[in-house]
Amino acid sequence: MATRLYEVVVDANDPAALARFWSVLLGRPVVGESDDEVDVELAAGQELTFVRVADRKDGKNRLHLDLTSTSAEDQAAIVARAEELGARRVDVGQRDVPWVVLADPEGNEFCVLERRDEYARNGPVAAIVVDSLDPRAQAAFWAAATGLPVTREHADYASLWQEAGPAVEFVRVAEAKRGKNRLHLDVVPPADGDLPTEVARLEACGAVRADVGQGDVPWVVLADPEGNEFCVLTPR
Repeated sequence: MATRLYEVVVDANDPAALARFWSVLLGRPVVGESDDEVDVELAAGQELTFVRVADRKDGKNRLHLDLTSTSAEDQAAIVARAEELGARRVDVGQRDVPWVVLADPEGNEFCVLERRDEYARNGPVAAIVVDSLDPRAQAAFWAAATGLPVTREHADYASLWQEAGPAVEFVRVAEAKRGKNRLHLDVVPPADGDLPTEVARLEACGAVRADVGQGDVPWVVLADPEGNEFCVLTPR
């Protein structure tokens, strides 16, 4: 048994408005909605989930999304559509690069990549990108957490791959994590799995329990070896 990647969760001051932005930009439907949570389809069996929080974004996110494009013209069209929906260009120190760095209406950074053939089958989101002190070690941990294979490995980056869905990529940075992440991943055991067993397995891989003020909930909040919070949900 193992857990699998289930959703990317985004803290939002206005979940409905932010979900609408991403739904239109990605061309993906809203698949669930309540006052405090809105879910947008990310890939088959995976969601981009926006949950209400009171605090506003402060500083660069440690996780972000990279979007696919099929040509220079398509890249420009995606950027223009994002700006029309309320995104803005931002400088995170990227210098002269072939991709475009934007921030959504609540300031969450994302990139619109130039055409890259390796992402052609991934859908509108090419990758979920995680800042990492040790990309290889992080990839090894998250391979165990998601069941996805490590397909690229280098001192400065590492990638996990899935068919018809975003890759999970780890990119070396010098800065350690500080404060609670505004984006995090949730994993889930299979319907016939066992939550305590999977939590124990992930703890053996290097995860630790984390308190983000979750109170009494049916899922378990952990942090990976570099402190990135994630949730292990109930089997489904």
